Amino acid sequence: MSCPLMKPGMVPPPPGEESQSVVLPPGWQSYLSPQGRRYYVNTTTNETTWERPSGSGIPASPGTHRSPLPPTVNGYHASGTPAHPPETAHMSVRKSAADPQNLGSSSPGKKQSKENTITINCVTFPHPDTMPEQQLLKPTEWSYCDYFWADKKDPQGNGNVAGFELLLQKQLKGKQMQKEMSEFIRERIKIEEEYAKNLAKLSQNSLAAQEEGSLGEAWAQVKKSLADEAEVHLKFSAKLHSEVEKPLMNFRENFKKDMKKCDHHIADLRKQLASRYAAVEKARKALTERQRDLEMKTQQLEIKLSNKTEEDIKKARRKSTQAGDDLMRCVDLYNQAQSKWFEEMVTTTLELERLEVERVEMIRQHLCQYTQLRHETDMFNQSTVEPVDQLLRKVDPAKDRELWVREHKTGNIRPVDMEI
Repeated sequence: MSCPLMKPGMVPPPPGEESQSVVLPPGWQSYLSPQGRRYYVNTTTNETTWERPSGSGIPASPGTHRSPLPPTVNGYHASGTPAHPPETAHMSVRKSAADPQNLGSSSPGKKQSKENTITINCVTFPHPDTMPEQQLLKPTEWSYCDYFWADKKDPQGNGNVAGFELLLQKQLKGKQMQKEMSEFIRERIKIEEEYAKNLAKLSQNSLAAQEEGSLGEAWAQVKKSLADEAEVHLKFSAKLHSEVEKPLMNFRENFKKDMKKCDHHIADLRKQLASRYAAVEKARKALTERQRDLEMKTQQLEIKLSNKTEEDIKKARRKSTQAGDDLMRCVDLYNQAQSKWFEEMVTTTLELERLEVERVEMIRQHLCQYTQLRHETDMFNQSTVEPVDQLLRKVDPAKDRELWVREHKTGNIRPVDMEI
């Protein structure tokens, strides 16, 4: 996992520029393109322009471009697309000139730029020793798009795991956790269903059915309350299934398939990047060989060690120039591939971040629904015993005795003593 110092292609604006001493209108920031040209970005509307915005926030000339991409940071949009044409700053290339002594030479700026970059897995990064700390795309948010550019050593092996692969693994793990939560609720539903079944069965039991009087009425209500409670728990289990378990199980049914497509897309971009990097290295070697051949022929001609004609020199020079052009073309294609990869990485990581927030919020809402159903069930359970409480308060042993005696009395004549 990389730190934000290792984002590809980002160029910080040097201090001391005019735009840093003059306050820009609210919402505008200025940056330098790799070519050194200053441009301005409206971080609210995502507009970019070469012209300095006026006090009203509108550029003085109609050079404003409305970009569908997010705001730029250090010359790159947050989605990764350069706000200006990419420059081959990380490759030392120079076309052959007419002067043989200049053949193969590179401008000091190019050499310095190459020395200020490092290449990791075919991706060109600023060298951490020469590059000041880069701005985060989403400061203070610990966003995925800022911290997963490089690879991380696999703790279970000797290989490396790409930062993007770590994000995919987290997404798939989240899907698995969601599935396991659904299975947990399913087990909870089974317990509720079994409990309701047992309560209903127990409510039909004939034990103590012959109890009489007000106490007998209270006892009958106790048994009826079990049947009512069983109905409450059946409804609870049904709502758990429809409002908690099923949504958890069905949320993003095609999620794994979508993540697989996403993984293949980023992997294809990395393969393209590696292929074009290899083409650059091949073209660089070819240019070196052409330059060496031209230099050797030129020296031989100067010291008259060869019968090579001027035409041969021109031919070698044309080949050297063509090799330089080929290298520049390969570098251009490489930069385009890297910019595309960078853009897709930022866009996709931000999407994965959004999906994770959405998943967590979805689970939170359904667990809140679970607790709400629990509270309702407890309330309904309480209502089933309230009639029992009312009847128990009315139990009157004296009244029960009176009623029983009236129904079962055998007579009120008492025995008398026997006379002799």
